[in-house]
Amino acid sequence: MSANRSWLRTGLALAALLATAPVAAKLWYTDSQSETAAELVEQLEERHYAKLEYDDEVSSSHLDNYIDSLDGGRMYFTRDDIEAFEQYRYLMDDALPRGRLDAGFEIFNRFEERLTTRLEGVVESLPELHSAMDFSRDETYAIDPELRDWAADEAALDERWRKHLKNQALSLRLADKDEDDIVDTLLKRYRTQLTRVRQYNAQDVFQVYANALTELYDPHTNYFSPRRKENFDINMSLSLEGIGAVLQLEDEYTKVSRLVAAGPADKQGELKPADRIIAVGQGDSGALVDVIGWRLDEVVDLIRGPKGSTVRLSVIPADAPSTEVHKEIQIVRNTVKLEEQSAQSRVLEVPAGEDSTIKVGVISIPAFYIDFEAMRRGDDNYKSTTRDVRRLLGELEAEGVEGIVVDLRNNGGGSLQEANELTGLFIEYGPTVQIRHSSRRVWRDGKRLRSSYYDGPLVVLINRLSASASEIFAGAIQDYERGIIVGDRSFGKGTVQTLVPLTEGQLKITESKFYRISGDSTQHRGVVPDITFPSLYDPEDIGESALEHALSWDQINPVRHRRYGDLDQLIPELSALFQERSAGDPDFNFLVDRVALADENDDIKVVSLNEETRRAEREARKARALAIENKRREALGEEPLTSFDEEPDDEETLAEAGDTEDGEEAEDVLLDEAGNILVDALLMRKQAYAIRSPEKD
Repeated sequence: MSANRSWLRTGLALAALLATAPVAAKLWYTDSQSETAAELVEQLEERHYAKLEYDDEVSSSHLDNYIDSLDGGRMYFTRDDIEAFEQYRYLMDDALPRGRLDAGFEIFNRFEERLTTRLEGVVESLPELHSAMDFSRDETYAIDPELRDWAADEAALDERWRKHLKNQALSLRLADKDEDDIVDTLLKRYRTQLTRVRQYNAQDVFQVYANALTELYDPHTNYFSPRRKENFDINMSLSLEGIGAVLQLEDEYTKVSRLVAAGPADKQGELKPADRIIAVGQGDSGALVDVIGWRLDEVVDLIRGPKGSTVRLSVIPADAPSTEVHKEIQIVRNTVKLEEQSAQSRVLEVPAGEDSTIKVGVISIPAFYIDFEAMRRGDDNYKSTTRDVRRLLGELEAEGVEGIVVDLRNNGGGSLQEANELTGLFIEYGPTVQIRHSSRRVWRDGKRLRSSYYDGPLVVLINRLSASASEIFAGAIQDYERGIIVGDRSFGKGTVQTLVPLTEGQLKITESKFYRISGDSTQHRGVVPDITFPSLYDPEDIGESALEHALSWDQINPVRHRRYGDLDQLIPELSALFQERSAGDPDFNFLVDRVALADENDDIKVVSLNEETRRAEREARKARALAIENKRREALGEEPLTSFDEEPDDEETLAEAGDTEDGEEAEDVLLDEAGNILVDALLMRKQAYAIRSPEKD
């Protein structure tokens, strides 16, 4: 029997199963959830910064977002289902404030029915489907859900699932899985998903329905059910006896949002933001459990564990061109200690001519921390970012450094108080940040009293993961023209949330917004560097602008403030010197080329289901990565490689993924360049001073 006829027969059997499958008992909302819904709408309309009324327009968006929350991949509903839901489009804003959740539960019950019967059909027919797969056939599959429309009918949906399962099987095949293991892996995956579907309850439905509304206000406004403090797509911290990562759900994958500074994963160095976790194993040799399609809280439960124990993660690297590229990472669980997040210092010897160097101090700040408990106890030696940096500044000045680089890369923020006080170490006095409440009242914070400060040359190095408090500090330094900001555009998290208790659960709501003293918001746009480096992170995956319904950038009135340097005159020349120098730096060019390769991989939206074609595409990517590596080697006078097999520390995954986040190598290149820019500025200042102050006879 041909593969097509075999699939047709299996598809007919699946259709029959879908038609005859028993319908599960419907879920329905409680009186408590009815009260909570009315409270939720009231809080959103009255307290949220956006001042958005829940009207017909928002009701329409709520329906679309809810459907997308349930079936974002467009793998379960048909066009008929979607048309049936149209009756609710402009009614939800009338019903929800009155505690009527009928629309949300009716839609969910239809979804659960479609999901259950589909998964049952897949589990029932998967062995036969797999045996009928023809990997020599030329056909493609859209891996980007945005390229899919709603299936016209069940037959069209069957065909989509045929390609979906074939793509998953081919990915496992290319990852060198045995044929029997491929079927077993997929069966376990879908049986597990089916088990979880059957555990859905009314709290789950209410939470998804509520968050489909709250997310329209902004992505940081979320409803938390009483049973689970975390939402399906809310960030979850594993810093307590875990690996020190913040995770979120994206489609059927658990994605790394960011790493906790000085946490186990951060120190181990292999796990990166935007990596997707596909399996979790316990200990050095425990079986890897496939977690594709799992709920976020259940994945977290697997990753958490006792201090000192080992967890193994199988991940799809952030910039992998396809899902068959896997990497296994072993991490020892631990707690994140305050002292390990402390600011650290080092000295760079930066070339300043043919035979001379200039000492530059580097202060790396992984987080804005303060030991509030020790401070309340009256402990004179309590730890804080500002106290530690003040001490480090003194030590570096004693070593004779002529300038300071403050490294804020990967610093996700922390204490606002510390961001303000740290800025005070570099300015004489003045405001640091403006905070605008949903009431539109604005208040300012900063250094209120004049005092001594470090007045030497300053560069602040940021990247896409520099967020919140980091952006307040970097923005203030830029506005005061106190230092030069270099690196990548920052995250863009410029909002403040508060928790509001509800009858059932609680609401985390955005009530305020941060603004710089220039009047510019840090929201969405982030801090734009004076001199931009290649980005190690795709802004479509990482950052506020990557989040749907993020609040927009805007401005309020600026605050009068001093400007410490005429940096507008320096930046163009410094930028030209940077471009000229980096163009001849093999390591810097290597980084640029790797970023370009990763960008190309990110543009892949449709994949071939022909095995020979997929293997050829993989070899082409490996060849491109090898060429990039050899370009660097030849520029450094080293022998080129004929394959990555010659380089034991360079795994095949590196070649396939075009791994731009290559740890310390990329980090050192950017830090060295920050030091070079600081020395350029220092020498330009000295030259200008010498011209203005000629020697007298």
